[in-house]
Amino acid sequence: MVAKALHFKSVLRGAVFAAAGLALAACSSIYRKHGYVPTPDQLAEVVPGIDTRDSVAESVGIPSSTGVLNDSGYYYVATRFRHYGAAAPKPVARDLVAISFDTAGVVQGIERFSLEDGKVVPLERRVTSSSVQDNTFLRQLLGSLGNFGPDQFLQDQ
Repeated sequence: MVAKALHFKSVLRGAVFAAAGLALAACSSIYRKHGYVPTPDQLAEVVPGIDTRDSVAESVGIPSSTGVLNDSGYYYVATRFRHYGAAAPKPVARDLVAISFDTAGVVQGIERFSLEDGKVVPLERRVTSSSVQDNTFLRQLLGSLGNFGPDQFLQDQ
């Protein structure tokens, strides 16, 4: 009987340790990379003042985004995110390569930025309120229920 109790305790202890190990393994960090940034060797092939938009796209690759204006540059962005449990993913590293062009489409400069170079831009939504109110007949009727008393009816006679 004592041997069965000791065996049961050791099995229970092993199950508890296995469950704790699985719980700790589930909370490990997962890293994911999004985007593409050319390597320094690929960027060495781009020569400012000589290469054009088309030659940059052929040697380095098509950019992940371009500027809003027609004469703006190419932007290659790669971000590494850390996923930890149920928490929201957080960016751990970000690389940005900006290749700027002049008005003729020739490479003017190549710049590299990281996450530390970035600035947080607060986005806010400001909406002008409208003075127009949607008061239907039923809303007006129910809204005026508490605005009168019995003394108002007696004074009219």
